[in-house]
Amino acid sequence: MAFGFTQFSIVPIRSEAREQSEMVSQLLFGELYQVVQVLEKWVQIITFFDAYKGWIDRSLHTEISEKLYKKGTSSPLNATNALIVEAQKDDTSLFLVRGSTFPGLKSKRFKWNEQLYRLKNFTLPTQAGTRQSLVETAKLYLNTPYLWGGKTPFGIDCSGFTQMVYRINGVQIPRDAYQQVSMGQALSFVEEAQAGDLAFFENEEGSIIHVGMVLENQYIIHASGHVRIDKIDHEGIYKEATRRYSHQLRVIQNILG
Repeated sequence: MAFGFTQFSIVPIRSEAREQSEMVSQLLFGELYQVVQVLEKWVQIITFFDAYKGWIDRSLHTEISEKLYKKGTSSPLNATNALIVEAQKDDTSLFLVRGSTFPGLKSKRFKWNEQLYRLKNFTLPTQAGTRQSLVETAKLYLNTPYLWGGKTPFGIDCSGFTQMVYRINGVQIPRDAYQQVSMGQALSFVEEAQAGDLAFFENEEGSIIHVGMVLENQYIIHASGHVRIDKIDHEGIYKEATRRYSHQLRVIQNILG
C-alpha cells in the first residue's frame, strides 16, 4: 500500500475522479493519507485523520514511505490556530491556513519527507481541549462564508467547522454531521448543555443535516450562510433577524465528557 502527505496549502477532495465533481472535503497542509488506487490524473485516498475517502488531483499527491507515515500518524497533530502561517521551504514560501498540521513538530524548524520547513507566526492553542479553548477557537471563524466541503477560514461547511474547532484543540471527531452525532453522550435537555457540546439538527425525514457548537446562555455558533451566533432552545435554532426557526433540534452530544 502507498501513502501520501499534503505539502500544499489546500487540496480539494472530490467525490469522483473528475474536475467537475463536487468537492466533498479538503486536505490541509500536513494531513496524511493512504492511497487506494492511482489513475492517470487522479488518486483515490483515505485520510488518516477522519478516514474520509475521495479523489485528489494526482499532481497534488506527494508519496511518502510507510515508515514516515507511521511516524506521522503516531505523533501529535499540532494543528495551528493562526489564520495564516508562513512556511519557508528552500527558497519559497507557503501560506498555510488555520487548522494546518505539523506532525511531530518540536520547534519552528522541522524536516519532513526530506524537505526542511521554517515556520513564521506559528501558534498553538495554549489550553487546547478545554471548553473555553473550544469557544475561543470557534469564534475565530466568525463570518467565514459557507462552502460545501470547506474546512478553512475562507470557506467552511457546518461539520467542517465543528471538526476543525475540535481538531485544533487536539480532539479527533469525524468529518460529517451524521458521523459526529455518534460521538459522546446524549443530553436530555438543552439546559444541560455546556459550551463546547455539539447540537445536531434533522430534516422532516429524520436525517441529520446540520451541526453547530453550543455556547453559554443557550446560544449556538454554526455555519449557515456564514459562521454566525444564534439562539437555541428545545425546538432548534431561532434566528432573531427572521423571527423563525431555521433548524429543528434532534439531540445535543457532550463530546468532552
